[in-house]
Amino acid sequence: MLKKKIVSIMQQSYPGINPSISEWKGQEIVDFQEDLLKKVNAHVSEKWFYTHMKAAHRTLPRIDVLNILSKYAGYTNWDDFVFRNGAPLNRRALTAGANRYFFIIPLLLVAVMCIFYLLFRLLSTHEYRFSFYDADTREAITGGTLTVTLLPENESPVSYLCQPGESFVLKTDKSRIRMVVNAPYYKSDTITRLLNKFNRNETVGLHVNDYALMIHYFSTMNVADWKSRRSSLDKMIDDGAMIYQVYDGKKNMGMQLYNKWEFIDRLTMPTGSLRQIDILDTKFSAGKISVLRFRINNEQK
Repeated sequence: MLKKKIVSIMQQSYPGINPSISEWKGQEIVDFQEDLLKKVNAHVSEKWFYTHMKAAHRTLPRIDVLNILSKYAGYTNWDDFVFRNGAPLNRRALTAGANRYFFIIPLLLVAVMCIFYLLFRLLSTHEYRFSFYDADTREAITGGTLTVTLLPENESPVSYLCQPGESFVLKTDKSRIRMVVNAPYYKSDTITRLLNKFNRNETVGLHVNDYALMIHYFSTMNVADWKSRRSSLDKMIDDGAMIYQVYDGKKNMGMQLYNKWEFIDRLTMPTGSLRQIDILDTKFSAGKISVLRFRINNEQK
């Protein structure tokens, strides 16, 4: 840096001088010696110039020579030159270092927080097992596939199928859950549970859907008093009920809609076509069935 300052001072007196001090020779060195003598009344030998100004010398010149050259470049002495030119360099280095830490430290903090969050989720996630039983008989529910629909907060419901006789297994870090349980011939129920991580086996009691069970029995039994059977169905089913027969075969897919009396006729008359039906779903209004979904169990025919 001091060499560049010396070149700048020399260019004021000798505009055509080579801008690279390491390439000065002959008259250029003489001109520099004369200008140095004129401005600061000091002298450096040609040998010294070749040793320190043209070659990449590993050590600094003596301090008295550094003072002379600094004074020639417009400074009080070498210390003044270092102070006035070294401080900006230090500031730039500190600024670069500060900028680097400004980005690195937040990234490290975010990474540490993510690791702690993942560890917390991992340690707080537990597996819970839900078993379902008949609320009246206190026996396990083993007939038909259950549907468990989780109702997470601020999220869409998620449904799972639970095979007959199996428990529903849930992995979660929540302390409270809500779910809707649907089982054939049992009333749908919305369950809310506060989970205990020290007792992960939960039991859920379901109440029998008497109407659905009775309709199933009517379709499987040969009842002689068909008038009494029709009267019972009339009392159970709402006049505006929507009744759907669901087809589940590859060749015959879709559904068929019945009104109340079409369904009762086919279920009770000797020539009726509805035999061995499985009730899939029921909904109630004012104590009567308002929606009924069923299918014919061909395996039991």
